[in-house]
Amino acid sequence: MKEDNNSMPFLEHLEELRWRLVRCAVSILLVSAIIWIYQEWIIDTLFLSMKDPSFVTYRIFCEYFGICIEEIPLKMQSTTMAGQFSYGLMMSIMGGVVISFPYLFFQIWSFIKPGLKQNEKSAVKGIVFYVSILFFLGILFGYFIVAPLCVQFFGTYQISKHIENIFTISSYMSTIISTVFYSGLLFLLPVIAYILGKMDVVTAEFLRKYRKHAIVGVLILAAVITPPDLISQIIVAIPIVLLYEISIFVVARLQKKKYNA
Repeated sequence: MKEDNNSMPFLEHLEELRWRLVRCAVSILLVSAIIWIYQEWIIDTLFLSMKDPSFVTYRIFCEYFGICIEEIPLKMQSTTMAGQFSYGLMMSIMGGVVISFPYLFFQIWSFIKPGLKQNEKSAVKGIVFYVSILFFLGILFGYFIVAPLCVQFFGTYQISKHIENIFTISSYMSTIISTVFYSGLLFLLPVIAYILGKMDVVTAEFLRKYRKHAIVGVLILAAVITPPDLISQIIVAIPIVLLYEISIFVVARLQKKKYNA
């Protein structure tokens, strides 16, 4: 890759982008293939275990917060011929994207970086590391906190004792995978705030002004995705509020450096 990317012809830019996308695709496929080989263990251990009251999150909630469950009365089924195959494939590909995320972001960033000025490169030094850490923290938060609370709530909720909760594999897997993946993206909020602050799209004053609105929105979001008890909602809301406060700090520090420059 050429260091002075600004002098590269347009077709060479396209060629470089094509090869970076090829590397990303190969990375996802390789990891997806490994996940596919071990899919039975993965789905039993990582996904279906969430409907077991002995899942680590439920045990911690019971021991430290007094929120105990004896049973999650739900059954699983596949209602289409290709249902299990389709969601085994989806799980493998999404797993490939998640595990390969640092490499994928590195490839994208390596393509963008040469077009930045030297001071801009210095300002975002280590961004691949920080983005990767925040993303995986979000993944862990989604997997161990948000997704189990969703499974617990929807698995135990019944409008009538005569109606059983028999989830399709597509509904169950989609809920967990989307919840975990979006939690990973949500944890990138400080990075997004930094980029928007760098572009002068948002300021620390703007974020402080709408802090109350953001907190209300976070509480509504926590109420929607968690069981209807205060402790669960607070546990989900606190990290999101902290991310918002970190975003304010990041943008404020960025503005201070600009004014002192």
